Amino acid sequence: MKQAIKRVVRCMGAMTTAIVLAGGSCGLALAADGPTQTINKGGLTFEAPAAWKSSPPTSSMRLVEMKVPPVERDTEPAELVVFAFPGGAGTVEANIKRWQSQFKDASGNPPRIESKTVKGKNVDVTRVETAGHYFPSQFPGRPKEPDRPNYRLLGAIVQTSDTGYFLKMVGPDKTMQAIRPDFDQLMATLNAAKP
Repeated sequence: MKQAIKRVVRCMGAMTTAIVLAGGSCGLALAADGPTQTINKGGLTFEAPAAWKSSPPTSSMRLVEMKVPPVERDTEPAELVVFAFPGGAGTVEANIKRWQSQFKDASGNPPRIESKTVKGKNVDVTRVETAGHYFPSQFPGRPKEPDRPNYRLLGAIVQTSDTGYFLKMVGPDKTMQAIRPDFDQLMATLNAAKP
């Protein structure tokens, strides 16, 4: 209750302008400077906002699944899934292209995708971002997911000496833009047990 009151007071004060200019709202999704939780799974550790809710992984390939509440006027949450593949899972470039192929622009073509290398705590991280009409991958044994317009992907790829880690966060565009600072802070905390 105290956090909700603090959030309302903050939103009513001088910070409202900054939050609106950043494209966010006063919802739970904005937590870049708020409390965090430590996630430590499969040799990878990172800090995520406390507002992001963990759920049990729905497949053995998934180390972590987290949902982020949508901002105002979005109806679906964003979802972060962390995959780990011993021995890797292809090149960084091949995985970037695979993520890009799950999106289409207004002309039905793969949209532009941005990637750059940033520093984690003890690893290099390839940061990936794209947006458009999202067509989720279909996996045997899982229900078919519908395609979704106006979605955005924020991704992080970490290649260590023995494992490839893939952090894929997908959600409605406004929600994803609002939580982009949180995702960037998360990447800065990535720590691999065996870099």
